[in-house]
Amino acid sequence: MVEDEELEEIRRRKMLELQAQIQEQQRQAEARRQFEIEKKAILQQILTPEARSRLTNLKIVKPEFAEQLELQLIQLAQTGRLRLPLTDLQLREILRRLQERKREIKIRRI
Repeated sequence: MVEDEELEEIRRRKMLELQAQIQEQQRQAEARRQFEIEKKAILQQILTPEARSRLTNLKIVKPEFAEQLELQLIQLAQTGRLRLPLTDLQLREILRRLQERKREIKIRRI
């Protein structure tokens, strides 16, 4: 009987831990979703439709790069260092400059 009670207590604690983990995951998912909604709303304000379309296409090809670029554009807009709204031509110029900065790595076999 004592063993059954101990086993039941262990099960109950394990269940509580699992429930807490699930709640934390749900909270994090909701926070991420809310962040994405806010980010999308800000991007709609600071980018023309053509620039948003270009950024969406870029996100398909290079999702990590596009994510970083979105955050940088939002930061620049919030600090007033970006003329609004950002046109497609201006976005292409930014992308061209970023591409120029990228280092080329060449591997030579000896």
